[in-house]
Amino acid sequence: MIQRIMKAGFVNIFGKPNAGKSTLLNALLGEKLAITSAKVQTTRHRIKGIITTDDYQLIISDTPGIIEPKYKLHEKMMLAVKEALEDADAAILLHDLTEPDTTATDAVFKKLKLAVPVLVVCNKSDKAGAEKTAAALRFFASQTYCDAAIAVSAISGKGVKELLEKITTLLPEGEPFFPADEVTDLPVRFFVAEMIREKVYELYEEEVPYHTTVLVREFKEKTTLVKIQADIVVQRDTQKGIILGEKGQGIKTLGTAARLEIERFLGRKIFLELFVKVKPKWRDNETHLKEYGYH
Repeated sequence: MIQRIMKAGFVNIFGKPNAGKSTLLNALLGEKLAITSAKVQTTRHRIKGIITTDDYQLIISDTPGIIEPKYKLHEKMMLAVKEALEDADAAILLHDLTEPDTTATDAVFKKLKLAVPVLVVCNKSDKAGAEKTAAALRFFASQTYCDAAIAVSAISGKGVKELLEKITTLLPEGEPFFPADEVTDLPVRFFVAEMIREKVYELYEEEVPYHTTVLVREFKEKTTLVKIQADIVVQRDTQKGIILGEKGQGIKTLGTAARLEIERFLGRKIFLELFVKVKPKWRDNETHLKEYGYH
């Protein structure tokens, strides 16, 4: 069967931690695919969303925030960024307008040395005000790495439609990479684990979210519901105690919040069992990282 030639390509989002990359991906897709949190370093994987119309197929990726690695988990996260840099047909460089100025973001963008069309997107325009937004747009538009600069508010949706239209003009012509009905290339288990991890970020403070990962051990679709069993992995016994909470109240609250989120995602009732496991220094253990999906 001969594929119809259309516009098709990869556009990947890069930026510092907490710039709003996951929120922007979700806004462009029109549905929640990537987990979000007010805490930095929520995104640990490259997450691809796929938009297919009669005229184009856009594969757009959320990537981890760009940081200097401190342990092996960070190294895996930066490898995901490197992969996304290498296969991009165009790039979105995301700047957080609530930062004091453009200096730090500009330094990160210059280090990327992208050889593809680049849109600098200034996010959180709803919080920054018109004057600061205009100044940032002028600054980035004058940089050699920038082909165009645009302001959006990913959380409110302001400017997102215009951004999507701009992105599609940068796609090369070619055959689609994925079937028209696919919205991502990642399995359901991945998103289930991410939704549980998102609730850890929402419910716990200090170092606990950063020392936690989630592994789905069982995912069985039954007639009336889906049975899911997952391990919440932490590094220390004290962190396990915090997750469990007094008389198990913490894990109960976490489980309820995660169950409701997963049911919305799957559109089905689920039975969710959560277990807390201690794996010392898992973030620096190659074997554990592979088991937990950090390839």
